[in-house]
Amino acid sequence: MSISVSRFLSYALVAAATGVASTAAWAQKEIVVGVQCDRVGPTQTVSTIMCPGFHDYMALVNSRGGIEGYKIRVVEIDNEYKVPPGVEGYERQKKEGAVSVALYGTPIVAALTQRLAEDKIPGTSPGFGTAVGADGKRYPYSFPIAASYWSQGAMGVKFAKDRLGGSLKGKKIAYLFYDNPAGKEPLPILEDLAKSEGFELKTFAVPAPGVEMGAQVLDIAQRFRADFVIAHLFGRAPSVSIKELKRVGYPLSKVISFVWGSAEADVEAAGGYGVAEGYYTMQFAGVGSDYAVNKDIIEMYKAQGKQPPKEMASTVYYNRGVVWAAMHVVAMRNAIKAKGGAQPTGEDVKKGFESVTAKDLEPLGGVAPPLALTPEDHEGGGWVQVFQVKGGKLVKATEWTQAYRDVLKKHLEADAKKAGG
Repeated sequence: MSISVSRFLSYALVAAATGVASTAAWAQKEIVVGVQCDRVGPTQTVSTIMCPGFHDYMALVNSRGGIEGYKIRVVEIDNEYKVPPGVEGYERQKKEGAVSVALYGTPIVAALTQRLAEDKIPGTSPGFGTAVGADGKRYPYSFPIAASYWSQGAMGVKFAKDRLGGSLKGKKIAYLFYDNPAGKEPLPILEDLAKSEGFELKTFAVPAPGVEMGAQVLDIAQRFRADFVIAHLFGRAPSVSIKELKRVGYPLSKVISFVWGSAEADVEAAGGYGVAEGYYTMQFAGVGSDYAVNKDIIEMYKAQGKQPPKEMASTVYYNRGVVWAAMHVVAMRNAIKAKGGAQPTGEDVKKGFESVTAKDLEPLGGVAPPLALTPEDHEGGGWVQVFQVKGGKLVKATEWTQAYRDVLKKHLEADAKKAGG
């Protein structure tokens, strides 16, 4: 009798343990990522396109079985491009178990940088945030994962140099920028390059909300007589700059915009492709829908009996959302594999980001840059492509390109030394 009871208890304990294990295993088959968007705030024209791209790529991965058997659960919050909702939203995402967070907005990145490090949760900020976040040793949980404003400023100078015959000595470069901390961030790089390349740099600040710049544009075209213009504007400002430069007769083929003045919507708001003909734009993801990943997403929708989302037509921002999501997926996959299939932590995913390479992104079909993230470089090399408004569409003008990496490294090291890092 005692033996039977003993055996019953043993079986019960095993069954209970098995049940608990099964429940735990089921729970472990979900991996959570947070994404922040601006659905109703001042940059909604960007975020309402990028975030659907992010969600669609995650849905595509889930439709194919997830990541190493884990289903991805995306927790989105609308931060309205405001710091308090961004911080509050991050705390909710953390409680939900997010092992990585796709942040949105330079002010929100600044507010959360320290918390990310304390919580050991990696946060991404492609094409925004602060350039010093590229330094993985100083900011271990911050991942710009795309060309920073320093890298974009350097590329603007390189492109102007190439377009002006290979030398900038004696040339005049105008920097037309949104007058806030993000707009001012590239100034140290531009000022340094002005000295080394021998060109005259003059800055033209545009006050918020960026819809009044007639005086600045007139000064650029008729008083300063710039040989080239590097523009760093966002929101409604890029379209206004295109219209104003066109109005005063400045050739748009001598203008290159940073990444946030580069979407189809900016061209359309300026009056269309005919008005913006010649305008150059930087991109940290490919433009257009002729990439393998776009075709895969379209097929996913068709398999569900649905039409592809209208956001796909705005390829500049949609594709950025796709690449953004894909890098989180690669990082999480790296982390799961490194743990032999076990549930990864934020710290594991941080290490996963630090081994993302261009090869990992090849299945996307060329929409992603040839980057390589390392423990030292969380930017991945600062790669961009330049596109031009030409013949009614955005046409690729360069392949993936880097610029003045030695200069940027010097500034990163100087900033670290100044901070005692």
